[in-house]
Amino acid sequence: MTAPHNIDRERLYGPLRTEGVFTWDWMYGEEYALADIHLITGSFREELALATKQLAVIFAKTVPVLQKADDSLLLELGVPQPALRAVRTAIPQIPATVVGRFDFAQTAEGLKMLEYNSDTPTGIVEAFCVNEHVCHAFGVNNPNQGMEKRFAPSFQNILEAYKKLGYRTKHIWFSALDWHEEDKGTTQYLLEKSGLPARFAGLEQLRVFEDRLYVLEGEDLTPVDVLYRLHALEKLAEERDEDGYPTGEHVLQLIADKKLAIINPPSAFLLQSKAVQALIWNLHEAGEFFSQEEHDIVATYMLPTYFENRFAGVADYVTKPVFGREGGGVVLFDAEGSVVEKDQEEFYWDQQMIYQKRVELPVVTVRTSEGQREGRLLWGSFLIGGEASAIIARVGGPITNNMSYYLPVGLQE
Repeated sequence: MTAPHNIDRERLYGPLRTEGVFTWDWMYGEEYALADIHLITGSFREELALATKQLAVIFAKTVPVLQKADDSLLLELGVPQPALRAVRTAIPQIPATVVGRFDFAQTAEGLKMLEYNSDTPTGIVEAFCVNEHVCHAFGVNNPNQGMEKRFAPSFQNILEAYKKLGYRTKHIWFSALDWHEEDKGTTQYLLEKSGLPARFAGLEQLRVFEDRLYVLEGEDLTPVDVLYRLHALEKLAEERDEDGYPTGEHVLQLIADKKLAIINPPSAFLLQSKAVQALIWNLHEAGEFFSQEEHDIVATYMLPTYFENRFAGVADYVTKPVFGREGGGVVLFDAEGSVVEKDQEEFYWDQQMIYQKRVELPVVTVRTSEGQREGRLLWGSFLIGGEASAIIARVGGPITNNMSYYLPVGLQE
């Protein structure tokens, strides 16, 4: 359901752009943030929160088991060899992720989780900041009201946990690609909301020197004790400097040797692997590991997911790379194995794939700068410090990618 009147998109997003809060309402020359709003009921809002809270329990329960598992299992889950020691780094008494996001399809059988973006989710500024601005403009209640207040205690909790373990925590840095408008803006927003005495540095400024991580400022090296990074660990594992030195692998060693504290913690990277969904589903089908209540949660919100194709000739399915992002490397098939839709980007095709039962995203009509368009609606629901938090709606094709529209959300009266 959409609001009954039009809002001029420049009047809506211009002030946020000018203030530097949200500068990517257009990306790569295309419209991203819509001057429209999608209205939902309070009961659906509660359903998203409940699904998020319950699934968080399921995934968190797997973390200690995975961190103690043989290397062979972790490699099967897609963990790069250089990251094997780092992902085993346990930070007791904290949630498995500080900032995560579940993605859901709204189906006739209820909400079904498609992915868990536990390590480096985006859409944060849109959900926690922009949505409030748009709801005010449309005169509707914001389903994400006040949710940003959860960031500060969540970041403080993990910092205190690192301190108790004896980590150095004096020099705190938030980092992302300096040239990437969305990643940089998202990271700077989180820095502000974290309440931590931190500074921002581009990933390009990070240096490893004498077994410690530093930020290069001019000709000076400033230590990094705690690093929030909007940068995936699987990418870090492959990175080398201009001389071919495996800088990323060295950083992973610093994490494993407890010489560098990272946010999100290593457990968040483990859960980012879509192969964990296959592992959870396998345990569920075998009736193992989980309590009856937890099995019910898996059956309610998760989709059958496997390491091999069990859907051929039986049901429509999708293949996904274990560490793919933004729809990269995703292919939709019918039950006979014919391709229905295929991602056109060049990334992630070399990764291990998982097979998942395919569900259709619902079709909605939205207002764009070029008139009304139909698209498929995907729901994101954030998990902040272990608690269900803000939601975000994206509208795109059958495969939701990084250029799918951001659709603000309001509550019906």
